[in-house]
Amino acid sequence: MKIENIEQKNFFSFDKNYSALVKFIKPSKFKELELISNSANDFINVGSNLSYSPLAFSKKSISLALKSFNRIISFDLEKKEITVESGITLAELLNFTLKYNLWIPQLPGYPLITLGGAIATNAHGKSCAVNGTIRNSIKDIQIFHKSNGWLNLSKDENKDIFELTLGGLGLTGTIVNVTLNLQNVDNTDFITIKNKVSSMEECIQMIKKKSNKKDSFVYSWNMASNISNLGKGIVFENIISKKEVSKKIKIPEKKNKIKFKPYFSLWNKTSISIANKIFFETNFLLNNKKESFIDVIFPFYGKESYFHFFGKNGFFESQFLIPDGKIDEFLDEFKYLFKIHSPVITLLSFKNMSGEQKYLRFEDNMICMTLDYVNNKKNKLFMSEIDKLCIKYNILPSIIKDSRLDKKTFENCYKNLVEFKKEINKYDVNRYYKSETSERLGI
Repeated sequence: MKIENIEQKNFFSFDKNYSALVKFIKPSKFKELELISNSANDFINVGSNLSYSPLAFSKKSISLALKSFNRIISFDLEKKEITVESGITLAELLNFTLKYNLWIPQLPGYPLITLGGAIATNAHGKSCAVNGTIRNSIKDIQIFHKSNGWLNLSKDENKDIFELTLGGLGLTGTIVNVTLNLQNVDNTDFITIKNKVSSMEECIQMIKKKSNKKDSFVYSWNMASNISNLGKGIVFENIISKKEVSKKIKIPEKKNKIKFKPYFSLWNKTSISIANKIFFETNFLLNNKKESFIDVIFPFYGKESYFHFFGKNGFFESQFLIPDGKIDEFLDEFKYLFKIHSPVITLLSFKNMSGEQKYLRFEDNMICMTLDYVNNKKNKLFMSEIDKLCIKYNILPSIIKDSRLDKKTFENCYKNLVEFKKEINKYDVNRYYKSETSERLGI
């Protein structure tokens, strides 16, 4: 059967490092999803296409655009459960649940990410030291698979596929419906406490100390414009306010339009140094400051210019989990390589994470380090040296954040990869669901 209403468009990864002319289609009903799936052999699912790495498209696959699947199906206030379709954005979800002082605390940092995308990437937020990743809020999932049909997944039903789907990059089929276990949130205002740190080592120790409080989100911002200020920065502690209850909020459900998009990168050693100094000094004009829900949970909303300032070539982001016993050795070698290569880094940040690493999930009881780089040859060389350290020290790099991650590094760092491939090949012999990322990494 011929598929109708196929469109073509150039898709870009969020970091702008990969693009492709992609065939995509926008089903709005379950029957359409079935018909489309029965009429072709290569698919992948796309929500808002905000992944740094190209997880939602490839040159060969048809992207199933699921934004029309954004309905609330059921809500049980007493049980604190909600069932929604996977195309719902975090903003749409929260604008409903916050009316009842309920939410899920594992929220990635941008409100227009879809819930299905967050599940496929096993997303986490600033509270990951205490609340872990989004899988901890999922009760059950309904998916559709070309050959296996409709499946209900949970810890009690099809548990093996449930585990493959959480953080499975959309490779087990199309996530259609999700039931979430909600939690109370008494306030949507936060009190932010700021602490100065002079080094990466001091920063990590402070984060470990502060990140076990139930209602606080702890993370850092650190300088990396030159070796003399490497690691100097601020540890932020966002604490849910215990004072007067804040007014109900409305999270924007449409993307901000950015008019100024420079062709060349505006980020260089000089501009980064100036921006770092201004940010560091102005942050201590007001300490113990009250901040809004949007500013804390979705820090880049309204500040998208930061990404556009990288120009048409985009940027690289690298995120990895460092085992506790390897932190000092890794940081020593990181600083040595920093001196040699002098990379152009716009963002350096740390936070603590909790959980259990399994399959493709970026999750464990480790320190999480994040770096943003200008896209140039020098930085690529530096990043390739860091890849070697990841292998050497059993460090886990993020698949979803790093679009230049190579197969060798991936296979050496993800110890459960063989088991994941064995299980998914048993479940889907023909491997119908593929993205550029899955093909590049040989998943």
